[in-house]
This record gives sequence, structure tokens and C-alpha cells, in this order.
Amino acid sequence: MKAKRRRHEPEFKARVALEALKGIQSVQQIAKDFAIHPVQVSDWKKAMIEGATGVFGPSREKAAGEDFERQRDELHAKIGQLTVEVDFLRKKSKQLGL
Repeated sequence: MKAKRRRHEPEFKARVALEALKGIQSVQQIAKDFAIHPVQVSDWKKAMIEGATGVFGPSREKAAGEDFERQRDELHAKIGQLTVEVDFLRKKSKQLGL
């Protein structure tokens, strides 16, 4: 019979990763204590190390928001420019009788 796949909460993963980062116990011992596979301990530890820079640096959401704002401002400027051009061309076409 196939074993049911377990899904772990982020809090649990963080607790396991912190234990691994402390370095007091071996990965094998931590895996045994938490009843998970040692590879999961290593993977979660690696993920925590890679994600730690996001805690102290600008968040992805903030960077994405700033990018969105910049792009929106550029598009508004382009709309304004095109509106002026269309108005100019309409005026000139009326003057020329087109």
C-alpha cells in the first residue's frame, strides 16, 4: 500500500531548519527527532539560508510594486504624448480640409 504524503506547515519547516542551522545536533538526529527524512532537513536548511536575504533586503513585493509604479508612469506619459499628437493631427487635417 502506498504511504500517504505528508504536508508540513511552514512553522514546522522553520523550526526544523533553525535546529539544523544551530549545528548542535547532526542532520540525522534532527530528522529522527522530527520523524522526517534527512534530505528534507538539508533542503529546508538550504531554503532558509537562501531566503534569509529577503528578510533584510527589499521584499520582492516592494520591488514589484516599484516596478509597477514606474511602468504605469511611463504608460501615462506615453498616453499624454499620443493624445497631444492626435489632437494636433485632427486640427491640421481640419485646416487642410481632409
